[in-house]
Amino acid sequence: MAYVTKATSKGGRQGRAHLEAGALALSMSFPKELGGAGDGHNPEQLFAIGYSACFNQAVIALGRKHGIDPAQAEVGVQVTLDKDEISFALKVDITLHVPGADKAKVEALLAESHQICPYSRATRGNVPVTLTVV
Repeated sequence: MAYVTKATSKGGRQGRAHLEAGALALSMSFPKELGGAGDGHNPEQLFAIGYSACFNQAVIALGRKHGIDPAQAEVGVQVTLDKDEISFALKVDITLHVPGADKAKVEALLAESHQICPYSRATRGNVPVTLTVV
């Protein structure tokens, strides 16, 4: 199965971005922490939302294999934009919370989900990712 989507933006971090066919359109802005007004969205927020939903789907796909009810799983993704020696760079912190589940089982589920999630696969070797059971 293949799926393709297309987004277009104009004006960068101070402009607008939208999906084809107008399914979603957002005003973009620099966050306050980077000197902007913070009155719109930014690429890091969108990346965090996409990554968390995608990773949560990997958890759902693998949960029963690890003896965990995936409906109870909550994935958090924090994206940090930092300055490095070249320009700016991302780092990601992923948390997995499954109320009442055995911590060792949740850790195994978290690690395996990180192996199959398309976002994790796409960023592997390029973006540091920290995995934590909460």
